[in-house]
Amino acid sequence: MKKVAVVILNYNGKKFLEKFLPGVLLHSHEVADIWVADNCSSDDSVNLLKEQFPEVHLIENPENGGFATGYNQALSQIKAEYYILLNSDIEVTPGWVEPVIQLMDGDKSIAACQPKIRSYFKKQDFEYAGASGGFMDKYGYPFCRGRIFQHLETDQQQYDDAVEVFWATGACLFVRADVYHQLDGLDGDFFAHMEEIDFCWRAKNKGFKIMVCPQSVVYHIGGGTLPKSSSRKTYLNFRNNSVLLYKNLPDNRLVKTFIARLFLDGVAALKFLLQGGVKDFVAVIKAHMYFYSHYPALRRKRKNLVQSEVTGLYNGNIAFDHYLWRKKKFSDLNPEEFT
Repeated sequence: MKKVAVVILNYNGKKFLEKFLPGVLLHSHEVADIWVADNCSSDDSVNLLKEQFPEVHLIENPENGGFATGYNQALSQIKAEYYILLNSDIEVTPGWVEPVIQLMDGDKSIAACQPKIRSYFKKQDFEYAGASGGFMDKYGYPFCRGRIFQHLETDQQQYDDAVEVFWATGACLFVRADVYHQLDGLDGDFFAHMEEIDFCWRAKNKGFKIMVCPQSVVYHIGGGTLPKSSSRKTYLNFRNNSVLLYKNLPDNRLVKTFIARLFLDGVAALKFLLQGGVKDFVAVIKAHMYFYSHYPALRRKRKNLVQSEVTGLYNGNIAFDHYLWRKKKFSDLNPEEFT
């Protein structure tokens, strides 16, 4: 057993496994065991793995419980010091594992870390899901070094320092196994989207660090499961964002943040409607109805968690900064606004 386990969660991703799994094996097998956890695929992924990749350890989950539950089911069966949660639509590069593990070995307070994520189709550009480390503003809007909303920067080594961030992407998430289990893994109620932000926030509330290590680079296709234009994705993002805010915000920030988000989400819903996105408008409404209808259960969950003032939150409004003040790049933001 190696100290590192690369774990790819697969659901009907046969074409990605065929394309990218050989590279994962080539560039990782000496330092990591390679696992694929299949979420009850119907596209012959399992037969492909058994016939063409017998060296890969296979876990067959009994149902498609989504990203969070799928990983929780799989990682409960894998013994390692570090897990690497890797999307099936990622191209890894030579030496992508070692710099991150070296960084985490040197500081036991680091719970999770990500590499630099660049676009598979535009190799010099950052990719949406993580770029060079994730942050979040005080209203719950996530953004990255290299990506603010839909604006993606070209990577010119401007974010090549390994720094503490607020969240690390679930597309390629290095996580200390004992911390993963100590925090009960990802929240299965999220199903998909923002569960990694919730996990990282819970880790920070416990005093751990989240880092980015740009000396490791991978290339991500993105949208392999749900395209960016999907109203289902809109629903999950708005729903899960409300849930992670409620679970993790300290008491003194909770009420004012939710009042602000009611207004801001209303503006977003209206914008969807005016642009002809009726399904997205409905998705925002349904996301809020989920929160209200599940409030008693969420309140019980919050009581069992630690909430604290943590570093890395951006005290500005990233939506106003981007759309009103035309701040396109992470470097345009005022560093004094970060806690």
